[in-house]
Amino acid sequence: MKRIAFIICITLSLALKSQTDVQFYSEIEAYQAEQNEKFSDPKTSLLTARDLEHFDGLDFYPIDKNFRVEATLVRTPDEIPFPMPTTTSWSPEYIKYGEARFIFNDREYTLSLFQQTDQYLEGGDPGYLFVPFTDLTNGNGTYSGGRYLDSRVPESTTIILDFNKAYNPYCVYNPLYTCPIPPAENHLDILVEAGVKDFKGS
Repeated sequence: MKRIAFIICITLSLALKSQTDVQFYSEIEAYQAEQNEKFSDPKTSLLTARDLEHFDGLDFYPIDKNFRVEATLVRTPDEIPFPMPTTTSWSPEYIKYGEARFIFNDREYTLSLFQQTDQYLEGGDPGYLFVPFTDLTNGNGTYSGGRYLDSRVPESTTIILDFNKAYNPYCVYNPLYTCPIPPAENHLDILVEAGVKDFKGS
């Protein structure tokens, strides 16, 4: 009986894991489809008119569950707002909200999480977290200036960072946009082969 019960438990565990995997892949596939729809629509596209004319989809890395990491959130409430450098002379004011600390391939990494100070004004979103980062794919598969992640302020001390949703700064697609430059503290000394790749326009 014990052996039968053990086999049943293993079977149920594998079934639940399989279901979770299906949900994960479906979520990322839906995200990619949503991004391609956004870029294809002239009303919402970030592309120049010339690039939009020839656009046939963003180039993504294969979906990889290993790049969905569960991090420990360490809040840093005494930070001072600062002007974040961008690709132009405009420097929007941000404040560091906290740090996301996680383990990847048996090594510990830390990413700083930021909030733009004016998002607390009417119409802003105080729950939004901005995660600009660089990694070893920059200039060799991804945009040389780094990429971004979006996240939400969690209710607990655990935060999910899904690099399968890493995206390019808007200025990659159109020079009319100004883009924050990821700070040096947010460099990951690994190949983050997940999310969107570099964009080569016409």
